[in-house]
Amino acid sequence: MTICGVELTGSDAVVCLLSLDRGQFSLPECKVRKLSLSKNHTREDLKQFQAAFAALMVEHEVSSVAIKERMPKGKFAGGAISFKLEATIQLIADPELDVRLLTPALIKSTLAAKPLPIPFSETGLKVFQETAFIAAYVGLMAK
Repeated sequence: MTICGVELTGSDAVVCLLSLDRGQFSLPECKVRKLSLSKNHTREDLKQFQAAFAALMVEHEVSSVAIKERMPKGKFAGGAISFKLEATIQLIADPELDVRLLTPALIKSTLAAKPLPIPFSETGLKVFQETAFIAAYVGLMAK
């Protein structure tokens, strides 16, 4: 089973693929580290972003997407564009693709119960992908 962890920041969706096969984790090779929405944020731009994201999921045979939820209010509130990106991902018309939001409380409790098997620094991923990696891991563990 392959899952895609997503962190939405500004007009970017940072992604990380993670597979679990017979209790063994692996990081599938993926050249795409983030997908960006162009600055105009028009309907066509959103459709292009959605098509690019869906194509990436099909290409890597991803069955589930775990998005780190952003708060609508307060100090850690997400921006308006990131909520558009979240909705765009959630509305991908592939019935095989399970898209879930992970609350900060769920992430914290899952990591407390089942800590990461290796330090993030040993994954070979870029530093900016850490939150997406954690979302993918929690998405797999919370199933």
